[in-house]
Amino acid sequence: MATLKFLGAIEGVTGSCYLLSTDKSQIVLDCGLFQGRREEEAANLCDFPFDVERIDAMVLSHAHLDHSGRIPLLVRQGLRCPIYMTWPTCDLIEVLLKDAASLQERDAEWENRRRRRAGKDEVEPLYRLPDVEEALDYCQGTKYHERIAITEDIELRFLDAGHILGSAIVELFISEGGVEKKLVFSGDLGNSCAALLKDPEQVFDADVLLLESTYGDREHRSMRETLEEFEQVLTEASENGGNILIPSFAVGRTQEIIFRLGELYQAGKLNTQAVYLDSPMAIAVTEIYHRYQDVFNAEDRAVMGGQSSRRSLHNFLPILRYSVSTEESIALNKIDRGAIIIAGSGMCNGGRIRHHLKHNIWRSQSHVIFVGFQAIGTPGRALVDGAKYYHMAGEEITVKAQIHTLGGFSAHASQAQLLAWLKGFEAKRPQLFLVHGEAEAKKALQAAAKQHGWHAHIPELNDSIRF
Repeated sequence: MATLKFLGAIEGVTGSCYLLSTDKSQIVLDCGLFQGRREEEAANLCDFPFDVERIDAMVLSHAHLDHSGRIPLLVRQGLRCPIYMTWPTCDLIEVLLKDAASLQERDAEWENRRRRRAGKDEVEPLYRLPDVEEALDYCQGTKYHERIAITEDIELRFLDAGHILGSAIVELFISEGGVEKKLVFSGDLGNSCAALLKDPEQVFDADVLLLESTYGDREHRSMRETLEEFEQVLTEASENGGNILIPSFAVGRTQEIIFRLGELYQAGKLNTQAVYLDSPMAIAVTEIYHRYQDVFNAEDRAVMGGQSSRRSLHNFLPILRYSVSTEESIALNKIDRGAIIIAGSGMCNGGRIRHHLKHNIWRSQSHVIFVGFQAIGTPGRALVDGAKYYHMAGEEITVKAQIHTLGGFSAHASQAQLLAWLKGFEAKRPQLFLVHGEAEAKKALQAAAKQHGWHAHIPELNDSIRF
């Protein structure tokens, strides 16, 4: 029998990792960073609870670091096997992992300066750029819907999850003793109201189903209402002379926000001097999005210009400006009105957005718009929950800016959308396990699923099941 072990994204929404074992194979499904509180991030330093050198293949659902961020550690500790993912994910993780390594090296150097002055032992970054380069050598792209053998007894097929570019629902077909069993991992399912990407594809059969539950306890505001509020905030900020800061994840959310701003611009409703994308990583990712427009939904492709060779987010929003260098980023701090600044990180726990908050959040005419999930323990979550002060590098800054949360822009499926996707399995209900969610979200989704006749299990960390 096959065994599945739950090793991450069990006690929260980060650190996605699962180990599938059969008599002939061992497969790692996702290997993401733990993010959030310091004690949660400390889990990244722990040894893997399996023999890395005995892994036969790895499968990656999508590029976000909470699903991919520990892959270089696997390779450093002896992983020597193919890492399967979609072709867009191959391009995206090169950008994301290299950026992560650079940040870790920079943070380690900052910490070591302090430690040297204090006479303490120095620390090593989680991994370095050479570790990422070696990991990329093992990455293998594949197309959606293509069923391929990845070990002697396991085959793989990716379906479009509609979450970010290249995101996939993972189907694993396991052959044992002439019997085929099927494990389905939803990955992160997309919000069907989101821009650019297609809706998550429906799956109809499985023996075991792992379903994400990030928004298992809530519904998104309608996209119509979200866009109306977005336009209202932009108008208000324009009238009172403030800047607008949008902490945004480099992959997916940034591109949707640019598209929505482009819609307003094309309709003559965007009264701002310029939109600045202040993130080298987000800029690189946006260019990757342009290369894979074949996976965009037909409606938004048409809005952007149909089959025109000039179709791009940059052309759709002509006032978009890229801030690549550190000097260009610093120059934005001199702008005190009329600018929209999109910068990472999406939860304000790193990146250039921290400095823009420092220079703007104490101004009452400034606006901060959160367009994505804010994990417990992050600065973004604190601001959303009404924090009176923003803390940065030992400095306590008064929060006077207006804080907005536009949940309709979420790239994750809502509770209703998750339940609707589950309906595809009505003919043959699999064993259902809820993962990738905070405790309240999983319990709420479990209760909602029960009303529809489902018995949903909530595994604990290191639990195993046999099937």
